[in-house]
Amino acid sequence: MIINGGISYLEKGIKTSIRAMQVQSELLAMSNENVNGFDKVGYQRKESVVSSFTEFLGVNGLSQTTDDKIGRISMSDNPLDLAIATKGYFQTRSDEGVKLTRDGRFKIDKNGNLLTLEDHQVLSNAGVPIQLHIIPDDLKKIKIDDSGFISVYNEKTRKMEGVATIGVVDANGLLVMEPKVKQGYNEYSNVSLQNEFIGMMPIIRNFEANRQVFMIQNQNLQKVINQLGSAS
Repeated sequence: MIINGGISYLEKGIKTSIRAMQVQSELLAMSNENVNGFDKVGYQRKESVVSSFTEFLGVNGLSQTTDDKIGRISMSDNPLDLAIATKGYFQTRSDEGVKLTRDGRFKIDKNGNLLTLEDHQVLSNAGVPIQLHIIPDDLKKIKIDDSGFISVYNEKTRKMEGVATIGVVDANGLLVMEPKVKQGYNEYSNVSLQNEFIGMMPIIRNFEANRQVFMIQNQNLQKVINQLGSAS
């Protein structure tokens, strides 16, 4: 017994052109998102993943992943601005649950809770919200070492007192043993504008090529319709 198998795929060119333009529009949207995120603190570049069947699946064959390379680290005047000089994420908690972020712009509320700019609680390496037992009049009296350990100066005892260690985890939620936390710094995106614009050029050219093919096919279809109409 012989079993023959195979895949036969035939489709009109006008549909193929439309689907290709949709894919290229989606790729351009991903690149534009990276360009817009260039100056955002903690933003990580999004990379497109193109399936080998995208030609047939269209936008359903596209996905994206995150580039976890370290971004540009710049000095800040705020002692509660933190940057991670290695791969990893701060853990925060909101009403929607625990989230990971590389945006280390933090603040302290009137109760001593360490919060993000969106008022999400910052978690320690034990997974609990961080709360300072002393709220100093000067934020420079708060010290954070490269392991993420927080200490605050006590005016009464004239000593630095430990608070907690900021939890830095990897993408799987496992603690990073040497997070290399830098106090008084911000990490900007890892996006290279030059590379993004260079990467856009072939996508734009492919879009224009498919657009021209679509227009030619559409014009030919209109001619056929007009000829059929005149013949009747």
